[in-house]
Amino acid sequence: MNFKKSLTLVAMAGIIFSSCQNAPEKKAASEGNPFFVEWDTPFGVPPFDLIKSDHYVEAFNKAMKEQNEAVEVIINNTEAPTFENTIEALEFSGGLLDRVSSVFFNLIETDRDDAMNSVAETVLPLLSAHQNEIMLNDKLFARVKTVYENRADLNLEPEQMRLLTQTFKNFEKGGSNLASEKKEKLKEISKKLSELTFKFGKNLSAETNAFKMVLDKKEDLDGLPESVVAGAAAAAKEAGMEGKWLFTVAKPSMLPFLQYSTRRDLREKLYKGYINRGNNNNEFDNKAIINELVKLRVQKANLFGYDNYSAYLLQDRMAKNPENVYELLNKLWKAALPNAKAEVKEMQKIIDAEGGNFKLESWDWWYYSEKVKKAKYNLDEEMLRPYFKLDNVREGAFALANKLFGITFTQIHNLPLYNAEEATTWQVKEADGKNIGILYLDWHPRASKSVGAWMTSFRKQSAPKGKNIEPVISISCNFSKPVGDKPALLSVDEVQTLFHEFGHGLHGLLSNCRYNSLSGTAVARDFVELPSQVMENWALEPDMLAIYAKHFETGEVIPQELVQKIQNSGLFNQGFATTEYLAASLLDMDYHTITEVKDIDADKFEKEAMAKIGLINEIVPRYRSGYFKHIFDGDPGYSSGYYSYIWAAVLDADAFEAFKETSLFDQATAKSFRDNVLSRGGTEDAMDLYKKFRGREPKIEPLLKRRGLMK
Repeated sequence: MNFKKSLTLVAMAGIIFSSCQNAPEKKAASEGNPFFVEWDTPFGVPPFDLIKSDHYVEAFNKAMKEQNEAVEVIINNTEAPTFENTIEALEFSGGLLDRVSSVFFNLIETDRDDAMNSVAETVLPLLSAHQNEIMLNDKLFARVKTVYENRADLNLEPEQMRLLTQTFKNFEKGGSNLASEKKEKLKEISKKLSELTFKFGKNLSAETNAFKMVLDKKEDLDGLPESVVAGAAAAAKEAGMEGKWLFTVAKPSMLPFLQYSTRRDLREKLYKGYINRGNNNNEFDNKAIINELVKLRVQKANLFGYDNYSAYLLQDRMAKNPENVYELLNKLWKAALPNAKAEVKEMQKIIDAEGGNFKLESWDWWYYSEKVKKAKYNLDEEMLRPYFKLDNVREGAFALANKLFGITFTQIHNLPLYNAEEATTWQVKEADGKNIGILYLDWHPRASKSVGAWMTSFRKQSAPKGKNIEPVISISCNFSKPVGDKPALLSVDEVQTLFHEFGHGLHGLLSNCRYNSLSGTAVARDFVELPSQVMENWALEPDMLAIYAKHFETGEVIPQELVQKIQNSGLFNQGFATTEYLAASLLDMDYHTITEVKDIDADKFEKEAMAKIGLINEIVPRYRSGYFKHIFDGDPGYSSGYYSYIWAAVLDADAFEAFKETSLFDQATAKSFRDNVLSRGGTEDAMDLYKKFRGREPKIEPLLKRRGLMK
């Protein structure tokens, strides 16, 4: 569950030069490349129906050429460097590149095919070189540095000062202060990193799509709910195997099987298919790629004088350094691991009582934890699904935004769609009817789509020269599909994921910033999950459930008895959830605090890292190395940043306390959150924004209480 930025290195530089709003030439898109003309679509959304894969390379090349020409104008300006002729000019230099990148790198995540992969393999090295040519341009940096050094005398507004500061810092971080030989080395490293991270993601996609567990005997379906069986039958029919049942490692298919199947051998087969992706010693194996990535990242950090990649990356995040991250993770680990061990004992008792004569394994966790939940709380996941119809949950999220911020969502049907079968579009308005932006929603898995859930943008909000550019935001998930005559019915985890990604969406939609590179989700990586995670807090609140949790057949509001069971089970399985997450976070940190450029075996490294912290055998890290997309697909992605979810959890738990101290839908508190967090993007330091909302720094106690870690 995360928001996504472009996969390229251009996204890294986006905070500096991705926000130009230069108007394309006015003529019909059908006459040529649609990226080269003004889009006359409603709200100026991309004309997806006109964009073809063979348009991209031409568009990227022209976009890079245009930006290079704009940079030449800046560095050849005979006037003294000023904020306007250097910093803003650079900020507004890459409009076409931003336009092409925003479409291509979003669609390769939602509708990847061989043609798109071919385009990526062509343009990624070009984009890497293009970024380096700008970031390592001595004349350009000299002008930026001059403006920065004179900043005290420029009488800049706060957002202008922030743009200036971030521009200068990003040039430094991009290598502008390096000696010439190091600059050449950096170019080489950056090119290799872009190629390897793309290959990692391509391999993962292939591995995910390749695994199929096909069942042809009804007895193999023992224990599975009718809806799960029907879904597997529909999947098999779609795959040309009518009369059989197909299960994949996509979570809507895998998790219900792990929860309910009595066939332990099949649970093991499916789970191992999931956790061994990228680690099967085949053409899609990612271990060698990980080895090269880690070595290159150490080399990159060393070029800048840092001992490790984590120290290099964390300098501009809230955590500041690896030591602070480890301090938080280890504190939570010590509290969470005993809870996980206690949960193992509860499940082992059930196994023993049933005469199982085996020790609990990782592929057993979902099955036996479900039994514990039934025994302790008389609560079954399948009891809740009928009340979580996808359309109703979506309307619940919309209702929450309306109650908090007064905004409305109306479906519109006349916009181009990048996937006509799956995507829908929604107009977002203020209470007074003023347009805010457009929201694309894309809910279900398909072979061409990446796993997971994310928010991104086809156009970010900005207001260059006083003209407001309205955002076009997109949310993509991989939720359970409709089956037969039944609508899509979500699990509790999927409900929370929807509210989570919707929070990211609000961060993009409610942005009110001047500069594109500072707007929306352009904030510190360990702050960006606050707007998303705080929304999860409302999802299962009784007053919120009364609004949207209605039986898909009868329309009956979820009974109070079930609501109480949900509340009673609030701390259930938190030892597991926290421990598997922290294990992945610590694995990420261990990879990126390596200080030597040496070969590693990812499988061995992972096992040693988990042994070091004492991870129990019954739990596998939420992300194993071979499919740890967050940290190995995209640079920097969440590299040395997967901890961000728990760091932001401290913030979101504390932020939600502000509502609990007043009322669940308190509009004054919501207005403060919108004004000081959602609308401000990265225009100020993240902690300063939080303190303006909360009046103080966050406290950790609400998080510890919520996860059952208080002693």
